[in-house]
Amino acid sequence: MNPKSETRLTIQELVVEFPGLRAVDGVSLEVQPGEFFSLLGPSGCGKTTLLRTIAGFYRQDHGSIFFNDERIDGIPAHRRDTGMVFQHYAIFPHLSVAQNVAYGLRARKASKREKAERVRDALALVDLTDLAQRKPRQLSGGQQQRVAVARAIVIQPRVLLMDEPLANLDAKLRVRLRTDLRELQQRLGITTIYVTHDQEEALSLSDRIAVMFDGQVHQVGTPEQIYMEPTHRKVAEFVGEGIYLDATVVDTAAGFATVRLAGGPTLRTNVRRDGALAKGTELIASFRPHEAKVVRNGTATASNLLTGIVMHRIYLGDVVRYHVDLGHGQSVVTEHYASEAGRVGDGETLTMHVPEQCITLFDADGALVGR
Repeated sequence: MNPKSETRLTIQELVVEFPGLRAVDGVSLEVQPGEFFSLLGPSGCGKTTLLRTIAGFYRQDHGSIFFNDERIDGIPAHRRDTGMVFQHYAIFPHLSVAQNVAYGLRARKASKREKAERVRDALALVDLTDLAQRKPRQLSGGQQQRVAVARAIVIQPRVLLMDEPLANLDAKLRVRLRTDLRELQQRLGITTIYVTHDQEEALSLSDRIAVMFDGQVHQVGTPEQIYMEPTHRKVAEFVGEGIYLDATVVDTAAGFATVRLAGGPTLRTNVRRDGALAKGTELIASFRPHEAKVVRNGTATASNLLTGIVMHRIYLGDVVRYHVDLGHGQSVVTEHYASEAGRVGDGETLTMHVPEQCITLFDADGALVGR
């Protein structure tokens, strides 16, 4: 197959409009050669429209797309040198596996010998060599997906585009095949743009992720940055579970903010004082469910404690999930290892410690204040 990719994708101020809708709204991105880059967001956020515009299926109303220094947005789709894997695979039912994979090579007028060699190599990469003569109806969903991937890579595209290719598979198969996809992409070293609404899928596959809402990119970063350092509440809420509590700044001693929740408990944070953290400022204090630690047997620390009544205790094997009513209209959902949580049950009191470094503050509009 082709050598490591040397193609960098650059998108500048891209706008795509449909009647009554701006589907892509001023998106600018740069994807590095060989990078696995995911577009993550809810249905209708514009990620598939953006992918299809890169492929040439849609025309932009404004902006530009480059492969390295070559502007490609005026080039027809069939000449853009991209490989596309669709959600529904779009493989031909009357053709064999090998014939499906060879389809793009026929359109490129490859020689018979070249077609045979490249189809053989592509099928070997996706572990379908022994199924080359089967028809799609004789394949499982996972095998059909592999055929679609082989057909996309056999043409040796500069950029590989994937539109939720695992969405139609069952949960266990999705987990296995996303590992296969990642290993294949790394072996090929091909620049890859991957569309998904599945947060776990994006986190596990990607070098970097762009989180999209309403046609705009809200944050770009590594999986760790997106999960641990969200720049907006919308990103934090979409990528993983979170707890969001109304809070008011009551102290900025020693340069760090302390906030008070409804009902009186205070949380000291690692967020440094600035103009946005004046006393009396109303904020949202947030942390992840697994970051709060259960306090038992009189080992309570002096600060950053939350105490409430367990409304529901859900046993999930290794972990226990608690729905805890803190009073004053606020509640939390926390997860703890079963060995740490003990046997606190419904209706009992649960005390948790929230480490300072785990608390993120957002302003009333959802923008990040600090962590």
